[in-house]
Amino acid sequence: MLEGLVRDERMNAAIGWLLTGIVALDAIESVFTGVLLWGGFELVVVAVVSVPALMTRDWTAMISWPLLAVATIAVVASAAEFPSETTVYLAVGTLALIVVVELEAFGSVELSRRFSVGFAMLTTMALQALWTVAQFYSDQWLGTEYLRSQTELQWDFVAVTAIGLSLGVLFQWYAGRFEPAGAVDRAANGAK
Repeated sequence: MLEGLVRDERMNAAIGWLLTGIVALDAIESVFTGVLLWGGFELVVVAVVSVPALMTRDWTAMISWPLLAVATIAVVASAAEFPSETTVYLAVGTLALIVVVELEAFGSVELSRRFSVGFAMLTTMALQALWTVAQFYSDQWLGTEYLRSQTELQWDFVAVTAIGLSLGVLFQWYAGRFEPAGAVDRAANGAK
């Protein structure tokens, strides 16, 4: 049953768009309730997820829905009052993984599985850096208090890097086992 849901492109796209819609609705709610930075982040997630469909003009051009489910859980968990640091780490790591998967599945980029895990981890660190800059300016301009200490900031980078690595390894295992819809089965340099 799960393999049918994962491999069927139309079913994958339908579930994926439903999950993307949930993130979009939560983003709108965040913006209207004054949580502008998080709402903006959620809109970035929606935009990144929508890029393949917009570029190919094919609504089924969508990454695998289980990855979108992780992203949806991560961004919506914030609204359910889960600890914000944990949800941010998971959301940033998942967004980085989405970028890497989209590059591999819908672009002309060919990455070995091991390299894609490392690339996802580096992308996670880069997105965390952008998130930190956004938090800094939110604190300056909007009066929020996201950044409390330099030590906390450094631990944020350590935690998000570990989560990015874990997500990358987990998704590579998943992709090797299920070969999800939209995935491109390539083996660069003979490595899987």
